[in-house]
Amino acid sequence: MLSFISVYLDDDMKTILKDKIISSGRWRCRWSWWWRWAVLIIGAVIGTQLAYGGGNAFTSKGEDVLVSRIAFGSCANQSAPQPIWNAIIKFDPQVFIWLGDNIYGDIRRPFKLLGKERTVGPWKNVPRFVPASQEELESRYNIIKKNPDYSRLRKTTKVIGTWDDHDYGLNDAGKEFPEKVRNQRLLLDFLDEPQDSPRRKQAGVYTSYTFGPVGKQIKIILLDTRYHRDPLNSDGSILGSTQWTWLKKELKGPASAITIIGSSIQVVSNLSATTGPLFSMESWGRFPKERDHLFNLIADSKRDAVFFISGDVHFGEITRYDCAVEYPLYDVTSSGLTQAVEKVVPPPLHFMVRFLAWLTPNTMRVMDRHCRHRSCTYGLPNFGTIEIDWNATPVALKIAIRDINGFPVTGVDMSLSELQAKTVNSDASIKVGEQRRHCSLEVNLPWIVRHRLVIFFYCCIAVLLLALVGLIIAVISLIRLGLCKYKLD
Repeated sequence: MLSFISVYLDDDMKTILKDKIISSGRWRCRWSWWWRWAVLIIGAVIGTQLAYGGGNAFTSKGEDVLVSRIAFGSCANQSAPQPIWNAIIKFDPQVFIWLGDNIYGDIRRPFKLLGKERTVGPWKNVPRFVPASQEELESRYNIIKKNPDYSRLRKTTKVIGTWDDHDYGLNDAGKEFPEKVRNQRLLLDFLDEPQDSPRRKQAGVYTSYTFGPVGKQIKIILLDTRYHRDPLNSDGSILGSTQWTWLKKELKGPASAITIIGSSIQVVSNLSATTGPLFSMESWGRFPKERDHLFNLIADSKRDAVFFISGDVHFGEITRYDCAVEYPLYDVTSSGLTQAVEKVVPPPLHFMVRFLAWLTPNTMRVMDRHCRHRSCTYGLPNFGTIEIDWNATPVALKIAIRDINGFPVTGVDMSLSELQAKTVNSDASIKVGEQRRHCSLEVNLPWIVRHRLVIFFYCCIAVLLLALVGLIIAVISLIRLGLCKYKLD
Protein backbone atom coordinates (compact mmCIF):
# COMPACT_ATOMS: atom_id res chain seq x y z
CA MET A 1 0.00 0.00 0.00
CA LEU A 2 2.82 2.40 0.87
CA SER A 3 4.52 1.77 -2.47
CA PHE A 4 1.24 2.46 -4.33
CA ILE A 5 0.63 5.78 -2.53
CA SER A 6 4.26 6.88 -2.77
CA VAL A 7 3.91 7.29 -6.53
CA TYR A 8 1.73 10.34 -5.90
CA LEU A 9 3.76 11.90 -3.00
CA ASP A 10 6.88 14.07 -2.89
CA ASP A 11 9.90 13.21 -0.68
CA ASP A 12 8.72 15.26 2.31
CA MET A 13 5.34 13.58 2.33
CA LYS A 14 7.00 10.17 2.07
CA THR A 15 9.08 10.95 5.15
CA ILE A 16 6.06 12.12 7.12
CA LEU A 17 4.13 9.02 6.10
CA LYS A 18 7.03 6.77 7.14
CA ASP A 19 7.24 8.45 10.55
CA LYS A 20 3.51 8.01 10.98
CA ILE A 21 3.75 4.30 10.31
CA ILE A 22 6.63 3.88 12.73
CA SER A 23 5.05 5.92 15.52
CA SER A 24 1.43 4.81 15.26
CA GLY A 25 1.68 1.24 14.11
CA ARG A 26 1.87 -0.10 10.57
CA TRP A 27 -1.64 -1.60 10.25
CA ARG A 28 -3.50 1.24 11.92
CA CYS A 29 -1.82 3.83 9.69
CA ARG A 30 -2.29 1.72 6.59
CA TRP A 31 -6.07 1.54 7.05
CA SER A 32 -6.32 5.20 8.08
CA TRP A 33 -4.57 6.44 4.94
CA TRP A 34 -6.39 3.94 2.76
CA TRP A 35 -9.71 5.36 4.03
CA ARG A 36 -8.62 8.95 3.40
CA TRP A 37 -7.49 8.22 -0.14
CA ALA A 38 -10.66 6.27 -0.88
CA VAL A 39 -12.77 9.26 0.19
CA LEU A 40 -10.67 11.59 -2.00
CA ILE A 41 -10.92 9.30 -5.04
CA ILE A 42 -14.68 8.79 -4.67
CA GLY A 43 -15.17 12.53 -4.24
CA ALA A 44 -13.19 13.20 -7.40
CA VAL A 45 -15.24 10.67 -9.36
CA ILE A 46 -18.52 12.19 -8.15
CA GLY A 47 -17.29 15.69 -8.98
CA THR A 48 -16.34 14.58 -12.48
CA GLN A 49 -19.72 12.96 -13.01
CA LEU A 50 -21.49 16.13 -11.91
CA ALA A 51 -19.37 18.24 -14.21
CA TYR A 52 -19.97 16.04 -17.27
CA GLY A 53 -23.61 15.15 -16.94
CA GLY A 54 -23.65 12.60 -14.15
CA GLY A 55 -25.76 15.00 -12.10
CA ASN A 56 -28.89 13.88 -13.90
CA ALA A 57 -31.30 12.86 -11.16
CA PHE A 58 -32.71 10.02 -13.25
CA THR A 59 -29.64 7.79 -13.50
CA SER A 60 -30.07 4.21 -12.25
CA LYS A 61 -33.13 4.15 -9.97
CA GLY A 62 -33.71 7.90 -10.28
CA GLU A 63 -37.13 7.45 -11.85
CA ASP A 64 -38.45 7.26 -8.27
CA VAL A 65 -37.47 10.91 -7.77
CA LEU A 66 -40.48 13.16 -7.24
CA VAL A 67 -41.02 15.23 -10.41
CA SER A 68 -42.62 18.65 -10.09
CA ARG A 69 -41.25 20.61 -13.08
CA ILE A 70 -41.47 19.54 -16.74
CA ALA A 71 -40.66 21.55 -19.88
CA PHE A 72 -41.37 20.69 -23.50
CA GLY A 73 -41.05 22.13 -26.97
CA SER A 74 -40.87 21.45 -30.69
CA CYS A 75 -39.78 22.91 -34.02
CA ALA A 76 -36.10 23.75 -33.55
CA ASN A 77 -34.30 24.68 -36.75
CA GLN A 78 -30.70 23.66 -36.19
CA SER A 79 -29.45 26.53 -38.38
CA ALA A 80 -31.29 29.25 -36.45
CA PRO A 81 -30.12 30.96 -33.23
CA GLN A 82 -31.49 29.19 -30.14
CA PRO A 83 -31.37 31.63 -27.21
CA ILE A 84 -34.52 30.09 -25.72
CA TRP A 85 -32.46 27.33 -24.05
CA ASN A 86 -31.36 29.87 -21.43
CA ALA A 87 -34.96 30.46 -20.37
CA ILE A 88 -35.61 26.70 -20.24
CA ILE A 89 -32.53 26.17 -18.09
CA LYS A 90 -33.66 28.99 -15.79
CA PHE A 91 -37.03 27.25 -15.38
CA ASP A 92 -34.96 24.29 -14.10
CA PRO A 93 -37.05 21.35 -15.36
CA GLN A 94 -36.38 17.84 -14.16
CA VAL A 95 -37.66 16.46 -17.48
CA PHE A 96 -37.56 18.01 -20.96
CA ILE A 97 -39.72 16.54 -23.73
CA TRP A 98 -39.03 16.92 -27.46
CA LEU A 99 -42.34 16.87 -29.37
CA GLY A 100 -41.00 16.67 -32.90
CA ASP A 101 -39.30 18.68 -35.61
CA ASN A 102 -36.31 18.47 -33.30
CA ILE A 103 -34.32 19.27 -36.43
CA TYR A 104 -35.37 20.26 -39.92
CA GLY A 105 -33.93 17.31 -41.75
CA ASP A 106 -35.57 17.63 -45.13
CA ILE A 107 -34.53 20.01 -47.90
CA ARG A 108 -36.94 22.81 -48.79
CA ARG A 109 -36.84 24.16 -52.31
CA PRO A 110 -37.72 27.84 -52.87
CA PHE A 111 -41.15 28.99 -54.03
CA LYS A 112 -41.25 28.95 -57.83
CA LEU A 113 -44.39 29.75 -59.80
CA LEU A 114 -42.65 29.76 -63.17
CA GLY A 115 -39.66 28.08 -64.73
CA LYS A 116 -38.49 24.57 -65.42
CA GLU A 117 -39.02 23.38 -61.82
CA ARG A 118 -42.24 24.78 -60.36
CA THR A 119 -42.78 24.05 -56.65
CA VAL A 120 -46.11 25.81 -56.01
CA GLY A 121 -49.34 26.45 -57.83
CA PRO A 122 -51.72 24.10 -59.68
CA TRP A 123 -49.06 23.62 -62.36
CA LYS A 124 -46.23 22.57 -60.04
CA ASN A 125 -44.18 19.67 -61.40
CA VAL A 126 -41.68 18.97 -58.57
CA PRO A 127 -42.19 18.51 -54.83
CA ARG A 128 -41.17 21.42 -52.63
CA PHE A 129 -39.62 19.16 -49.96
CA VAL A 130 -37.12 16.37 -50.59
CA PRO A 131 -35.36 14.06 -48.10
CA ALA A 132 -31.79 14.71 -46.97
CA SER A 133 -29.01 12.12 -46.95
CA GLN A 134 -28.06 10.19 -43.82
CA GLU A 135 -24.84 12.19 -43.52
CA GLU A 136 -26.75 15.47 -43.67
CA LEU A 137 -29.26 14.31 -41.04
CA GLU A 138 -26.48 13.25 -38.69
CA SER A 139 -24.76 16.60 -39.22
CA ARG A 140 -27.94 18.50 -38.37
CA TYR A 141 -28.54 16.46 -35.21
CA ASN A 142 -24.93 17.14 -34.16
CA ILE A 143 -25.45 20.88 -34.53
CA ILE A 144 -28.25 20.75 -31.95
CA LYS A 145 -26.47 18.33 -29.68
CA LYS A 146 -23.31 20.44 -29.60
CA ASN A 147 -25.20 23.65 -28.87
CA PRO A 148 -23.58 24.87 -25.61
CA ASP A 149 -26.87 25.82 -23.96
CA TYR A 150 -28.64 22.59 -24.92
CA SER A 151 -25.59 20.70 -23.63
CA ARG A 152 -26.01 22.48 -20.28
CA LEU A 153 -29.64 21.38 -20.14
CA ARG A 154 -28.73 17.75 -20.84
CA LYS A 155 -26.34 17.70 -17.86
CA THR A 156 -29.06 18.28 -15.28
CA THR A 157 -32.29 17.25 -17.01
CA LYS A 158 -33.77 13.99 -18.23
CA VAL A 159 -34.33 14.51 -21.98
CA ILE A 160 -36.90 12.34 -23.77
CA GLY A 161 -38.89 12.78 -26.96
CA THR A 162 -40.62 11.71 -30.14
CA TRP A 163 -40.52 13.02 -33.71
CA ASP A 164 -42.64 14.83 -36.29
CA ASP A 165 -42.41 15.10 -40.06
CA HIS A 166 -39.25 17.18 -40.55
CA ASP A 167 -37.05 14.96 -38.36
CA TYR A 168 -38.96 11.90 -39.58
CA GLY A 169 -37.45 12.88 -42.91
CA LEU A 170 -40.04 14.59 -45.11
CA ASN A 171 -42.73 17.23 -44.71
CA ASP A 172 -46.20 15.73 -44.00
CA ALA A 173 -44.87 12.19 -44.59
CA GLY A 174 -46.50 9.06 -43.20
CA LYS A 175 -46.03 5.31 -43.43
CA GLU A 176 -45.11 5.47 -47.12
CA PHE A 177 -41.75 7.19 -46.40
CA PRO A 178 -38.99 4.69 -47.32
CA GLU A 179 -36.25 6.01 -45.02
CA LYS A 180 -38.17 5.73 -41.76
CA VAL A 181 -36.18 2.76 -40.40
CA ARG A 182 -32.85 4.53 -40.92
CA ASN A 183 -34.13 7.80 -39.51
CA GLN A 184 -35.58 6.08 -36.43
CA ARG A 185 -32.07 5.00 -35.49
CA LEU A 186 -30.75 8.54 -35.96
CA LEU A 187 -33.43 10.01 -33.69
CA LEU A 188 -32.78 7.45 -30.96
CA ASP A 189 -29.05 8.15 -31.18
CA PHE A 190 -29.83 11.86 -30.74
CA LEU A 191 -31.92 11.06 -27.64
CA ASP A 192 -29.12 8.82 -26.23
CA GLU A 193 -31.46 5.83 -26.22
CA PRO A 194 -29.61 2.74 -24.87
CA GLN A 195 -28.56 0.24 -27.54
CA ASP A 196 -30.64 -2.51 -25.89
CA SER A 197 -33.78 -0.34 -25.70
CA PRO A 198 -37.02 -1.87 -27.06
CA ARG A 199 -37.47 1.33 -29.07
CA ARG A 200 -34.58 0.23 -31.29
CA LYS A 201 -36.29 -3.05 -32.14
CA GLN A 202 -39.89 -1.94 -32.72
CA ALA A 203 -41.51 -0.26 -35.72
CA GLY A 204 -41.90 3.33 -34.52
CA VAL A 205 -40.52 5.46 -31.69
CA TYR A 206 -43.53 5.38 -29.33
CA THR A 207 -42.69 4.76 -25.67
CA SER A 208 -43.72 5.58 -22.09
CA TYR A 209 -42.02 6.63 -18.84
CA THR A 210 -43.16 6.65 -15.23
CA PHE A 211 -41.52 9.07 -12.81
CA GLY A 212 -41.98 9.55 -9.08
CA PRO A 213 -42.87 7.51 -6.00
CA VAL A 214 -46.11 5.56 -5.67
CA GLY A 215 -49.05 7.90 -5.14
CA LYS A 216 -47.26 10.80 -6.84
CA GLN A 217 -46.35 9.20 -10.12
CA ILE A 218 -46.39 10.93 -13.49
CA LYS A 219 -46.83 8.75 -16.54
CA ILE A 220 -45.62 10.20 -19.84
CA ILE A 221 -46.81 8.47 -23.02
CA LEU A 222 -45.08 9.56 -26.23
CA LEU A 223 -46.90 8.65 -29.44
CA ASP A 224 -45.49 8.14 -32.93
CA THR A 225 -47.86 9.91 -35.34
CA ARG A 226 -45.67 9.25 -38.42
CA TYR A 227 -44.44 5.68 -38.78
CA HIS A 228 -47.87 4.07 -39.30
CA ARG A 229 -49.95 7.04 -40.46
CA ASP A 230 -52.17 6.66 -43.51
CA PRO A 231 -52.36 9.47 -46.11
CA LEU A 232 -53.93 12.78 -45.14
CA ASN A 233 -57.66 13.10 -45.79
CA SER A 234 -58.02 9.31 -45.88
CA ASP A 235 -59.60 9.13 -42.40
CA GLY A 236 -57.44 6.06 -41.98
CA SER A 237 -55.12 5.27 -39.09
CA ILE A 238 -52.60 7.52 -37.37
CA LEU A 239 -51.05 5.03 -34.95
CA GLY A 240 -51.49 1.66 -36.66
CA SER A 241 -52.88 -1.48 -35.02
CA THR A 242 -49.75 -2.42 -33.06
CA GLN A 243 -49.37 1.01 -31.49
CA TRP A 244 -53.09 1.15 -30.67
CA THR A 245 -52.81 -2.18 -28.83
CA TRP A 246 -49.80 -0.88 -26.92
CA LEU A 247 -51.55 2.39 -26.04
CA LYS A 248 -54.63 0.56 -24.72
CA LYS A 249 -52.36 -1.50 -22.48
CA GLU A 250 -50.57 1.63 -21.23
CA LEU A 251 -53.82 3.45 -20.39
CA LYS A 252 -55.33 0.45 -18.63
CA GLY A 253 -52.14 -0.26 -16.70
CA PRO A 254 -51.29 0.81 -13.13
CA ALA A 255 -52.82 4.11 -12.05
CA SER A 256 -50.78 7.31 -11.88
CA ALA A 257 -51.56 10.70 -10.37
CA ILE A 258 -51.04 12.40 -13.75
CA THR A 259 -50.87 11.02 -17.30
CA ILE A 260 -49.34 13.18 -20.02
CA ILE A 261 -49.81 12.07 -23.63
CA GLY A 262 -47.31 13.64 -26.03
CA SER A 263 -48.42 13.94 -29.66
CA SER A 264 -46.39 15.71 -32.32
CA ILE A 265 -49.59 17.08 -33.88
CA GLN A 266 -52.54 18.77 -32.15
CA VAL A 267 -55.15 16.46 -30.66
CA VAL A 268 -57.99 18.76 -29.59
CA SER A 269 -57.81 21.65 -32.05
CA ASN A 270 -58.66 21.20 -35.73
CA LEU A 271 -57.91 24.58 -37.26
CA SER A 272 -57.92 23.11 -40.76
CA ALA A 273 -61.72 22.97 -40.53
CA THR A 274 -61.78 26.77 -40.29
CA THR A 275 -58.73 27.79 -42.34
CA GLY A 276 -59.34 25.66 -45.43
CA PRO A 277 -59.15 25.97 -48.35
CA LEU A 278 -56.62 28.78 -47.74
CA PHE A 279 -54.24 26.48 -45.88
CA SER A 280 -54.36 23.30 -43.81
CA MET A 281 -52.45 21.91 -40.85
CA GLU A 282 -52.02 18.34 -39.70
CA SER A 283 -54.01 17.33 -36.63
CA TRP A 284 -55.97 14.44 -35.16
CA GLY A 285 -59.12 16.30 -36.23
CA ARG A 286 -58.32 15.45 -39.86
CA PHE A 287 -58.66 11.77 -38.85
CA PRO A 288 -62.00 11.98 -36.98
CA LYS A 289 -62.38 8.23 -36.46
CA GLU A 290 -58.92 8.02 -34.92
CA ARG A 291 -59.57 10.98 -32.62
CA ASP A 292 -62.88 9.49 -31.49
CA HIS A 293 -61.08 6.19 -30.85
CA LEU A 294 -58.48 7.99 -28.73
CA PHE A 295 -61.08 9.82 -26.67
CA ASN A 296 -63.12 6.63 -26.17
CA LEU A 297 -60.02 4.75 -25.07
CA ILE A 298 -59.27 7.38 -22.42
CA ALA A 299 -62.90 7.36 -21.26
CA ASP A 300 -62.99 3.55 -21.02
CA SER A 301 -59.74 3.46 -19.06
CA LYS A 302 -61.29 5.61 -16.27
CA ARG A 303 -57.86 7.15 -15.90
CA ASP A 304 -57.65 10.41 -13.94
CA ALA A 305 -55.81 13.60 -14.91
CA VAL A 306 -55.02 12.82 -18.54
CA PHE A 307 -53.98 15.72 -20.77
CA PHE A 308 -52.08 16.23 -24.02
CA ILE A 309 -49.01 18.17 -25.05
CA SER A 310 -48.35 18.86 -28.74
CA GLY A 311 -46.38 20.94 -31.27
CA ASP A 312 -46.09 21.36 -35.05
CA VAL A 313 -48.12 24.52 -35.80
CA HIS A 314 -45.48 27.25 -35.12
CA PHE A 315 -47.50 29.02 -32.43
CA GLY A 316 -48.49 28.32 -28.85
CA GLU A 317 -52.00 27.88 -27.45
CA ILE A 318 -53.99 25.89 -24.90
CA THR A 319 -57.18 24.11 -25.94
CA ARG A 320 -59.67 21.90 -24.10
CA TYR A 321 -62.47 19.49 -24.93
CA ASP A 322 -65.20 18.98 -22.35
CA CYS A 323 -67.35 16.38 -24.11
CA ALA A 324 -65.02 13.40 -24.43
CA VAL A 325 -64.51 12.14 -20.86
CA GLU A 326 -65.84 13.09 -17.43
CA TYR A 327 -63.43 16.00 -17.05
CA PRO A 328 -61.85 18.56 -19.43
CA LEU A 329 -59.17 17.18 -21.74
CA TYR A 330 -56.50 19.86 -22.17
CA ASP A 331 -54.05 20.08 -25.08
CA VAL A 332 -51.05 22.35 -24.45
CA THR A 333 -49.43 23.24 -27.77
CA SER A 334 -45.89 24.65 -27.77
CA SER A 335 -44.37 25.48 -31.15
CA GLY A 336 -41.72 26.37 -31.78
CA LEU A 337 -38.38 26.79 -30.08
CA THR A 338 -37.10 28.68 -33.12
CA GLN A 339 -39.87 28.48 -35.75
CA ALA A 340 -42.88 30.76 -35.29
CA VAL A 341 -45.48 32.36 -37.55
CA GLU A 342 -44.64 35.93 -36.61
CA LYS A 343 -40.99 35.44 -37.53
CA VAL A 344 -41.85 35.03 -41.21
CA VAL A 345 -43.42 38.50 -41.49
CA PRO A 346 -41.84 41.92 -40.77
CA PRO A 347 -42.43 43.18 -37.19
CA PRO A 348 -44.72 46.03 -38.34
CA LEU A 349 -47.11 43.36 -39.68
CA HIS A 350 -47.25 41.26 -36.51
CA PHE A 351 -50.55 42.93 -35.61
CA MET A 352 -52.08 41.41 -38.76
CA VAL A 353 -51.02 37.89 -37.74
CA ARG A 354 -52.55 38.43 -34.29
CA PHE A 355 -55.75 39.84 -35.79
CA LEU A 356 -56.14 36.84 -38.10
CA ALA A 357 -55.51 34.48 -35.17
CA TRP A 358 -58.28 36.24 -33.25
CA LEU A 359 -60.61 36.19 -36.29
CA THR A 360 -60.17 32.47 -36.99
CA PRO A 361 -63.01 30.52 -35.30
CA ASN A 362 -61.81 28.10 -32.62
CA THR A 363 -64.32 26.51 -30.30
CA MET A 364 -61.66 24.73 -28.24
CA ARG A 365 -59.11 27.44 -27.41
CA VAL A 366 -58.91 28.52 -23.76
CA MET A 367 -59.59 32.27 -23.70
CA ASP A 368 -58.41 34.13 -20.62
CA ARG A 369 -57.95 37.79 -19.77
CA HIS A 370 -54.42 37.03 -18.58
CA CYS A 371 -53.28 36.01 -22.09
CA ARG A 372 -50.67 38.35 -23.51
CA HIS A 373 -52.61 38.71 -26.78
CA ARG A 374 -56.35 38.89 -27.26
CA SER A 375 -56.36 35.75 -29.42
CA CYS A 376 -54.71 33.72 -26.60
CA THR A 377 -52.22 32.43 -29.16
CA TYR A 378 -48.53 33.27 -29.23
CA GLY A 379 -46.73 33.45 -32.56
CA LEU A 380 -43.13 34.00 -31.43
CA PRO A 381 -40.62 31.38 -30.12
CA ASN A 382 -41.96 29.63 -27.03
CA PHE A 383 -41.78 26.55 -24.82
CA GLY A 384 -44.29 24.79 -22.60
CA THR A 385 -44.11 24.13 -18.86
CA ILE A 386 -45.89 21.94 -16.32
CA GLU A 387 -45.57 22.59 -12.59
CA ILE A 388 -47.05 20.38 -9.88
CA ASP A 389 -47.31 21.45 -6.24
CA TRP A 390 -47.52 18.09 -4.50
CA ASN A 391 -47.70 19.74 -1.05
CA ALA A 392 -50.88 21.67 -1.83
CA THR A 393 -54.27 20.30 -0.75
CA PRO A 394 -55.57 19.39 -3.25
CA VAL A 395 -52.52 18.98 -5.47
CA ALA A 396 -52.13 22.06 -7.70
CA LEU A 397 -51.23 21.95 -11.40
CA LYS A 398 -49.98 24.84 -13.53
CA ILE A 399 -49.59 24.56 -17.29
CA ALA A 400 -48.25 27.43 -19.36
CA ILE A 401 -46.70 28.60 -22.61
CA ARG A 402 -43.66 30.82 -22.01
CA ASP A 403 -41.78 33.26 -24.20
CA ILE A 404 -38.07 33.46 -25.01
CA ASN A 405 -37.42 35.11 -21.64
CA GLY A 406 -39.39 32.52 -19.68
CA PHE A 407 -42.43 34.72 -18.96
CA PRO A 408 -45.91 33.14 -19.32
CA VAL A 409 -47.98 34.28 -22.31
CA THR A 410 -50.96 32.01 -21.64
CA GLY A 411 -51.65 29.41 -18.98
CA VAL A 412 -54.13 27.51 -16.83
CA ASP A 413 -54.05 26.87 -13.08
CA MET A 414 -56.13 24.02 -11.70
CA SER A 415 -56.20 21.33 -9.07
CA LEU A 416 -55.97 17.63 -9.78
CA SER A 417 -59.36 17.23 -8.15
CA GLU A 418 -60.82 18.96 -11.25
CA LEU A 419 -59.43 16.17 -13.44
CA GLN A 420 -60.95 13.20 -11.67
CA ALA A 421 -63.15 10.79 -13.62
CA LYS A 422 -65.26 10.07 -10.56
CA THR A 423 -65.97 13.60 -9.33
CA VAL A 424 -67.37 15.26 -12.48
CA ASN A 425 -70.38 14.00 -14.35
CA SER A 426 -70.25 15.90 -17.64
CA ASP A 427 -73.19 15.73 -20.06
CA ALA A 428 -71.46 15.19 -23.39
CA SER A 429 -74.65 15.26 -25.43
CA ILE A 430 -75.37 18.28 -27.63
CA LYS A 431 -78.72 19.02 -29.19
CA VAL A 432 -78.92 19.52 -32.94
CA GLY A 433 -77.97 23.08 -33.80
CA GLU A 434 -76.70 23.84 -30.29
CA GLN A 435 -73.22 25.38 -29.98
CA ARG A 436 -71.25 24.90 -26.80
CA ARG A 437 -67.84 26.31 -26.00
CA HIS A 438 -65.18 23.58 -25.60
CA CYS A 439 -67.68 21.01 -26.81
CA SER A 440 -68.84 21.80 -30.35
CA LEU A 441 -66.26 20.61 -32.88
CA GLU A 442 -65.04 23.13 -35.45
CA VAL A 443 -66.45 21.09 -38.34
CA ASN A 444 -69.94 21.42 -36.83
CA LEU A 445 -69.97 25.21 -36.73
CA PRO A 446 -72.44 27.01 -39.02
CA TRP A 447 -70.99 27.48 -42.50
CA ILE A 448 -70.77 31.26 -42.29
CA VAL A 449 -68.94 31.06 -38.95
CA ARG A 450 -66.62 28.23 -39.91
CA HIS A 451 -65.49 29.99 -43.08
CA ARG A 452 -65.24 33.45 -41.57
CA LEU A 453 -61.55 33.71 -42.32
CA VAL A 454 -62.03 32.64 -45.95
CA ILE A 455 -64.87 35.13 -46.40
CA PHE A 456 -62.72 37.90 -44.92
CA PHE A 457 -59.82 36.97 -47.21
CA TYR A 458 -61.91 37.04 -50.39
CA CYS A 459 -63.60 40.26 -49.32
CA CYS A 460 -60.16 41.84 -48.92
CA ILE A 461 -59.16 40.58 -52.37
CA ALA A 462 -62.40 41.99 -53.83
CA VAL A 463 -61.80 45.36 -52.18
CA LEU A 464 -58.23 45.47 -53.47
CA LEU A 465 -59.37 44.56 -56.99
CA LEU A 466 -62.07 47.23 -56.90
CA ALA A 467 -59.53 49.74 -55.64
CA LEU A 468 -57.14 48.72 -58.43
CA VAL A 469 -59.89 49.04 -61.04
CA GLY A 470 -60.84 52.42 -59.60
CA LEU A 471 -57.22 53.55 -59.73
CA ILE A 472 -56.92 52.42 -63.36
CA ILE A 473 -60.13 54.26 -64.28
CA ALA A 474 -58.91 57.39 -62.51
CA VAL A 475 -55.57 57.26 -64.29
CA ILE A 476 -57.27 56.79 -67.69
CA SER A 477 -59.66 59.68 -66.95
CA LEU A 478 -56.75 61.97 -66.04
CA ILE A 479 -54.92 61.01 -69.20
CA ARG A 480 -58.02 61.70 -71.31
CA LEU A 481 -58.52 65.07 -69.65
CA GLY A 482 -54.92 65.90 -70.28
CA LEU A 483 -55.19 64.97 -73.95
CA CYS A 484 -58.40 67.00 -74.38
CA LYS A 485 -56.77 70.05 -72.81
CA TYR A 486 -53.74 69.62 -75.04
CA LYS A 487 -55.95 69.55 -78.16
CA LEU A 488 -57.87 72.67 -77.07
CA ASP A 489 -54.63 74.52 -76.50
